[in-house]
Amino acid sequence: MPDPGELPDPALASAVLEIEQHIAQAGWDQPARLYALVATGELVAREPALAAQMGLDESSAAGSFTPIEQDLAGDVPLEAVLESIMWPDQVAGCAAVVERLVLPPSADGHIPDDATAAQAFAEDHPDRQEVRIVAGATRAGAAYCALRLRAHDDDQSVVGGVDLVPALVDLLRGTLESFTDEPDEHDEGTTP
Repeated sequence: MPDPGELPDPALASAVLEIEQHIAQAGWDQPARLYALVATGELVAREPALAAQMGLDESSAAGSFTPIEQDLAGDVPLEAVLESIMWPDQVAGCAAVVERLVLPPSADGHIPDDATAAQAFAEDHPDRQEVRIVAGATRAGAAYCALRLRAHDDDQSVVGGVDLVPALVDLLRGTLESFTDEPDEHDEGTTP
């Protein structure tokens, strides 16, 4: 977990804020979205025609990420998608966009355990807030989040920080981990 005083990775923060601005132009009540974050310099080198279409060149590519939106099945919750995917090595990071209802801390003890009842409770709560969350993470361990409240829907009111939504950031980080089923032949272990 990052240090609370940790400064954000500028490339990741820029990509997350770029995604937030793009999504904000489409308004509210949008479906969840998922983005692969690719080092722009690598994109320019590997896909020069695509980079040219996007207006990218080597000088603009240094130290930045290009978000590439992924197709999501509309009937699968984002959290379930994040628990089941892994990115190829070319993907340096990822970002997700979700809209959620947020309740004040005073509601915590009153939320029903049943998911359907909890959703109804949140929708009917007089102090609920609608929030759009854009969270990103990199293989290097950086994280950045941007939050926009529907009640304060302007660019100056977007709140950003390193780890504002830890559970979502952890899910994103989990998609970036490399797993292997075979033990390392150099590992010491029990003998058969």
